[in-house]
Amino acid sequence: MKIFTVIFSAVHSLMALLFALASLMLIVISARMGWDAFNAGMDGNTALAIIEAMGLLAAGVVALQIAETIIEEEVVRDSDISAPTRVRRFLSRFFVVVVVALALEGLVATFKALHEDPTQLPYAASILVAVAFLLAAWGVFVHLNRSAEELEPEAMEDAKQEDAKLK
Repeated sequence: MKIFTVIFSAVHSLMALLFALASLMLIVISARMGWDAFNAGMDGNTALAIIEAMGLLAAGVVALQIAETIIEEEVVRDSDISAPTRVRRFLSRFFVVVVVALALEGLVATFKALHEDPTQLPYAASILVAVAFLLAAWGVFVHLNRSAEELEPEAMEDAKQEDAKLK
């Protein structure tokens, strides 16, 4: 059984590396787009191009955060996410990144729709409504999960001990 644990850690490490590389590529592309837009002049098109570059940068942040979460949760801690505390912490880290990235993408879509094609505004609004829904669902999940944690206080202690591995 130990060999499977080693294999799973190696696969998780590879996945984290690929997410980190994708993040770096998105960051470079975003920086290049922003720089090219900045050099093109100071007008509305420049602002839109920079806002679009910010959307790519947000995607890069998401990829990097996913890589970090995979490394910390699956490789360093080698944690079992069946305990309510671990599930809440794992999903909360993921949701923070996803909600922020989607909110930024919704704002980018809104700005683009306002300046290029107002008929696209309902689609941009739907992204922002989805963000609001995800945020509300996350809040409900945290609230309900917290009640489950109170039934298993030892799970919180286990999670705190796993955190010590990262220091």
